[in-house]
Order: sequence, then C-alpha cells, then structure tokens
Amino acid sequence: MRGVLGGILRKQKEGRSASEASQRVLAEHRDQIERYESFCDDLGSHPADVGIAWLLRQPGVTAPIIGPRTLEQLESNVRALEVSLDDAALERLDAIFPPVGPAPEAYAW
Repeated sequence: MRGVLGGILRKQKEGRSASEASQRVLAEHRDQIERYESFCDDLGSHPADVGIAWLLRQPGVTAPIIGPRTLEQLESNVRALEVSLDDAALERLDAIFPPVGPAPEAYAW
C-alpha cells in the first residue's frame, strides 16, 4: 500500500515527507487512512504493526514481504506478531477497507 498503512499521517505531523506515489494514494484514500490510524490508536499499536498483523490474518498469506531499512524498523515489524486482531477488529478493518474481491488482489491499490 505504498507505506500508507505505516503511519503516514503521523509521519507528516513529524515533518517527514512521503513519496509521490504514497501522497497520491493518501489523497485518494485519506478518510480511510485517518480512520485506520484512529483504529490503531484505539488498539494502542503502531499502524505499521497493525498492517502486518492484518496481512498475516488474510487467507493465502503465508509470509508477508517486509523491507526494513533499519534495525528499528525490523524490530517494529517483529512487534506485529504481538498484535492481536480478534474478529471484531478484523470486521472494523474490513469496514474501513472493504474488500472488492478475493485476497490478496482485493487489497491491492
């Protein structure tokens, strides 16, 4: 999702920039991203951790490809294994990002 589920709004508040592709996705899906980051706040988890945890709960996904550039990013990615997404959380995520077909294509932007 071009990094937009990794806390793009938080990063912008910190003064960090996003790629043009990420900015385009954000412009098109800003309402959803705002609701997603609010949901992550409710869970008490970082958006990147929730995004990976959510991906791990998708049928057919056996190993998400992560691309950490720093040790901190790798440690954050591993924390995703500690994020518990129950059925209610998964339903809320599906309400924010309704699938438009079978996974994984349904979640490709």
